[in-house]
Amino acid sequence: MAKFTRKNAWDQGGTFDNPDLLWYAKAVGVMQSRALNDENSWWFFAAIHGEQMGGSTFPNWNTLPYPPKVPTKPLPDPVTMGKYWKQCQHQSWYFAPWHRGYLIALEEQIRQAVISLGGPEDWSLPYWNYLGPGDQYKIPPAFTEKTLPDGITPNPLFVTARYGPKGDGNIYVQIPPLSEACQGNTIYTGSNSATPKPGYGGPKTKFSHDGALSGNLENNPHNMVHVQVGGKNGLMSDPDSAGLDPIFYLHHCNIDRMWAAWNVNNHNPIDPFWLGGPALYGEREFIMPLPNNKAWVYTPAEMTSLSKLDYTYDDLAPSTAPLVEKTLSQRLTKLGVQNIETENLQDQNMDLGDNSELVGANAGQVQLDGSGAKTTVKLEASSWKNVPNSLMKASASNLPDQVYLQLENVKGTGDANILSVSVNHQLAGHVSLFGLRNASDKDGHNGGTGLTFILNITDIIDNLFINNQLDINSLDVTILPENTITAEETVTVGRVSIYREAQQL
Repeated sequence: MAKFTRKNAWDQGGTFDNPDLLWYAKAVGVMQSRALNDENSWWFFAAIHGEQMGGSTFPNWNTLPYPPKVPTKPLPDPVTMGKYWKQCQHQSWYFAPWHRGYLIALEEQIRQAVISLGGPEDWSLPYWNYLGPGDQYKIPPAFTEKTLPDGITPNPLFVTARYGPKGDGNIYVQIPPLSEACQGNTIYTGSNSATPKPGYGGPKTKFSHDGALSGNLENNPHNMVHVQVGGKNGLMSDPDSAGLDPIFYLHHCNIDRMWAAWNVNNHNPIDPFWLGGPALYGEREFIMPLPNNKAWVYTPAEMTSLSKLDYTYDDLAPSTAPLVEKTLSQRLTKLGVQNIETENLQDQNMDLGDNSELVGANAGQVQLDGSGAKTTVKLEASSWKNVPNSLMKASASNLPDQVYLQLENVKGTGDANILSVSVNHQLAGHVSLFGLRNASDKDGHNGGTGLTFILNITDIIDNLFINNQLDINSLDVTILPENTITAEETVTVGRVSIYREAQQL
């Protein structure tokens, strides 16, 4: 039996009547009282995820509004910073295991502070299940109180720079676009080809402090929650300030819980380079400071079993997200296929794979302004004709093509936005720009290539085909920002492309 159980933050209405939240607040206050160069401080742990100490624009720590009062000195020595800071793994197959270790280390720091205050020795991080029933899509009320229950002590969970999806301080997540559709995936990761398959956990990478293509768990709900909670210039909206907001860890606790629930029926990679982590590539190892000045080095392989890590969650029920096989059966029925035997159908993961082929692209870079942008994707007739042909001949033994839209090399300066993407006036999906600034930085880990997004538009293509509206020459793509892109911000899309993926039995 696990020693520690992480519970729902919305127990007792998400207020300070929930003892897990009250102890969390008090212990965060203890960690915030420590200096930036103290490895056991709140600020040091935020910098492990990412930091910006200098400069005069967001997310530089010296520009962030009080509370909390964020220190930018004294800095640790360069060796310590190089050892611990700026580790977070994004757009990578290491996303889930790195953050699991990060949570474990922070939880141990908080637990020791709880115990020092006379709290329970088995305290555990609560999780915010924003996809749960009732009001759980709202931030737990304990995070919006300016004082602790005594009415005097400032609440360490309260943050000024937390603005919400409408920028009005009302903190909640919007469902949709937020969803748990990723839980219906069946593959953790795929190839690292020119058209990579990100899968549930992300594309195969080396050490990736920022990257190009998010895995499906990271893309939605992870990235969506960050920008909807933070809002423009909010702590949660940028990786270099997100760890300063106490709600960050409850968000990631839920992401960790979703991964654990996904593992009930699905498997993690067995690739040695995933199990051993980026140190096998000769790159940085994953390392966290523990209480009493201990350093903990860990690998993804050590993060795969909750029981071995001695903790669990009070709810690990598998998701109700539709399984791929059921979706494929429904698709074939929609296309008029008769007498389908679903047990003979091959699982199809909703990602680009090795059987994909570029069938069209727009003329070049698209600049998004306050009202978004429209572009036309020209289709290559010799390649594109395979798509309607596969739909016309679809059967349980001759599976129709899947079709994907890719937004390539998306660059810009504003992370706190969500783009809606439509094809021929039908909604293809939403993408969050969380991490855009870092991914666009030429001096950053990713060399400034920007973010890439893949949307499955198969259902749209099916609808156009069934209604005799499938143009053999082009597709119209509309990209709309949820929030206005201001004059000082820039968002560009390097290319909009269409891929077909042949399905093989």
